[in-house]
Amino acid sequence: MAFETTNLVKSQLTSEVQSLKNKGYRFVTMSCVDLGDSFDLLYHFDLDLKLTHLRLNVAKADRVVPSISGIYFAALIIENETQDHFGITFEGIALDFGGHFYLEEEVKKFPFCKFTVNKAESAGEGA
Repeated sequence: MAFETTNLVKSQLTSEVQSLKNKGYRFVTMSCVDLGDSFDLLYHFDLDLKLTHLRLNVAKADRVVPSISGIYFAALIIENETQDHFGITFEGIALDFGGHFYLEEEVKKFPFCKFTVNKAESAGEGA
């Protein structure tokens, strides 16, 4: 079975997701893959048992991504999980656990990321 995806840039994400919702697609989940110098975020949607996928490549130097939780509220769960595990920040997330959805406050690295980030340093990057 082929894995068909539509590649996007950040500015296209929310409009493409809204378009899928308007067509009746259900948001299934999102996957994150650490590629070394970037991440692939794969958004998975279903309509009548047919899956469609959106792919967003995010450079590690710019880990801020628009949230889709304003379109699919349930996305806040996987977005918070991805923030905890990979250090990506979702801008405009409906409910932001601030990196403590799964991880305790004293955790200083993102467990699924191929590099270690000091949370105090990463918080200051966007300022």
